[in-house]
Amino acid sequence: MHTILGLLLFMLFASISLLHFYWLFGGQFGLAHALPTDAAGNRVINPNKFETALVSITLLAFAIFYLIKIGFLPYNLPQVILNYGGWLLSLIFISRAIGDFKYVGFFKKITATTFAKFDTKYFSYISLCIGVLAVLIELI
Repeated sequence: MHTILGLLLFMLFASISLLHFYWLFGGQFGLAHALPTDAAGNRVINPNKFETALVSITLLAFAIFYLIKIGFLPYNLPQVILNYGGWLLSLIFISRAIGDFKYVGFFKKITATTFAKFDTKYFSYISLCIGVLAVLIELI
């Protein structure tokens, strides 16, 4: 079960990372729905190429972390990272699912925008799923 959950997290993180790399290199599919907007439709964040690259690489690092954690990629990470990294990732993604109480997450106040609808339907659930899977791997 540990291996299956780790591979599932690897695939989720790798897929999301690839999508961010796609946007980094000019892809437009889904981009209009992926960034939070205020009630008037103005983007709340406008990530530049460096920030998009940073997110892409970080998500890829999370994917690789789970390959290492389940033993599919032989690499000796410091034990503290192996012991607490998964807990940190679960905290990050469960927090993302809960949200900032304004633009993102299950408890957002702005709910009528295109992003908000996609966030409620997909993004928050994906974040919650990642967070719960990360907890399960730590507990198993």
